[in-house]
Amino acid sequence: MEFTKTLSFSLLFLSLLIPTMITAACTNAVCRRGDPIIHFPFRLKSHQLQSCGYDKGFDLTCGSNGVNRTTITLPFSGDFTVEMIDYAAQEIWINDPHNCLPKRILTLNLTGTPFAGVYARRFTFFNCPTSEYLRFRPLNPITCLSDKNNTVFATASPRVVNYMLSQSCREMKTVEVPVRWPFYEQAVSYSELSDNLWLTWRVPRCGRCEIRGGKCGIKSNSSRETICSDAHKPAIPRRARYAIAIGAGIPGTLIIFGLLCFIYSKINLCIKRRRLVPHSEINNTQAHSLQSSIMIMGLDGPTIESYPKIVLGESKRLPKIDDSMCSICLSEYEVKEILKTIPPCQHCFHADCIDEWLKLNGTCPVCRNSLEQIFPSENNILS
Repeated sequence: MEFTKTLSFSLLFLSLLIPTMITAACTNAVCRRGDPIIHFPFRLKSHQLQSCGYDKGFDLTCGSNGVNRTTITLPFSGDFTVEMIDYAAQEIWINDPHNCLPKRILTLNLTGTPFAGVYARRFTFFNCPTSEYLRFRPLNPITCLSDKNNTVFATASPRVVNYMLSQSCREMKTVEVPVRWPFYEQAVSYSELSDNLWLTWRVPRCGRCEIRGGKCGIKSNSSRETICSDAHKPAIPRRARYAIAIGAGIPGTLIIFGLLCFIYSKINLCIKRRRLVPHSEINNTQAHSLQSSIMIMGLDGPTIESYPKIVLGESKRLPKIDDSMCSICLSEYEVKEILKTIPPCQHCFHADCIDEWLKLNGTCPVCRNSLEQIFPSENNILS
């Protein structure tokens, strides 16, 4: 009986230990200095075990045909170099090893891969006579697709598309191009093509594990179920952190409100005294003191309301790669929460949190940039 209990305990201990051992056996790999670090769900073929990757769609190599770079092969589109992998955001940035990404975009097909575009932006390619090149400035020509007789352009601007169609240009193709974030594209003149393709994967979902400092991997060789080992749980639960933030925020708001009331009473008193004293008796020192007592705090309602809102999706992708927590209430973002973006710096916050902040402060809580000074010009660019 005692032997049976000991055997059962040993089997239970091994069952808990084996998944961790499988995950720990998969060490990081890299093709060359400066290339992305490769670990689950990706696998460097001929360097890591089959179980170190999620499936064949995540297999990488160190290049071929003289290209000594981290390379991924898409079944219907060929080889691409891997410029960067963001495991927390579950994004991979790829490019053409022969430096003609627009040509590859024209035939891009993600069928049969675990990847999809982070965001899609519709671009139209045009072939125009080189002799009329100056007419299409400031569009940048795609050099690797052009020759001495024809110049190729690409644009995502409907206004520019209509103009090109009215000229002596031939429309080549309209394609959906994977981009990182729509705001970035809107801020670029005429919405030109970016330098990389931005792809994401939905499965396996290891982003939360990466954010917590854990190691994601397959639970066993016979299963596609994933586990997260060595993850660090937050010392304080979200609700507790939210309660602390609220508890600290209310007294802080009361103190600021009391300070504003005090300053207002002083300013009001100065104004009353000024009405009783002849203008000639107010010297320059008194006027300077009165001006320095006036404090401008916070933004007006229409400005705050004009900042763009975002409903957070399942992928939890935001403009800033490492943006996963509201720096005001110190709570992690949850799916379907309403966030608000500050356009000049692209920092995100809970909509309710940043609204209350901006009523009292005219700066970004993270970078402290003055929003009153730079928002109007940035807004003109985005329009």
